[in-house]
Amino acid sequence: MCFYGVLGVLLVGLVVGECIYLLDYKGNKNIVRKNLANGKLLTLAAEENGSDSDVEISGQVTESDARPIIIERYLAKYKSPLLPYAKEIFELSEAYGFEYYWIVAIAQQESNLCKKIPEDSHNCWGYGINSSGTLRFENYDLALKAYASYLKIQYFDKGLNTPELIMKKYCPHSNGSWARGVQQFIDEMENGV
Repeated sequence: MCFYGVLGVLLVGLVVGECIYLLDYKGNKNIVRKNLANGKLLTLAAEENGSDSDVEISGQVTESDARPIIIERYLAKYKSPLLPYAKEIFELSEAYGFEYYWIVAIAQQESNLCKKIPEDSHNCWGYGINSSGTLRFENYDLALKAYASYLKIQYFDKGLNTPELIMKKYCPHSNGSWARGVQQFIDEMENGV
């Protein structure tokens, strides 16, 4: 246990040191923001005190959750109609206890992030779309809430928590391409691509 504590302190020290090194000390106010591995954001600032050699590093290190921003940037990059719902997507994933990227990655796989959906359906996930009909929602807000609940109850609560396991039930006739696509989109979000 002590080992992990020391390791954590060393890791934070390394990141802070890296950020300080990356600061441009010539400017008046410089801010460096660095995403940490756990989705948190580290912010460091430096201020010049008058002479070239006198730079004060503010001791404030703040953290915030980067996951809502990751969702927002990803949806903006692909010009998704879901962009106004980025915060809601994150909040629903938190409320239902699953990773932030599932709703977006499956929407990317199924509908190019809601750009190719049945008319007036607001259904970005192929959810309830089959030979007997199409599940339609009045708006994206209702669709997101219904889909988040569906994922939780029908997949995550049953231990189906990887693209491969989800595919076996969600898209059983896939040759594996569905799972590979979803994983690719998860990786894009996680790596900021």
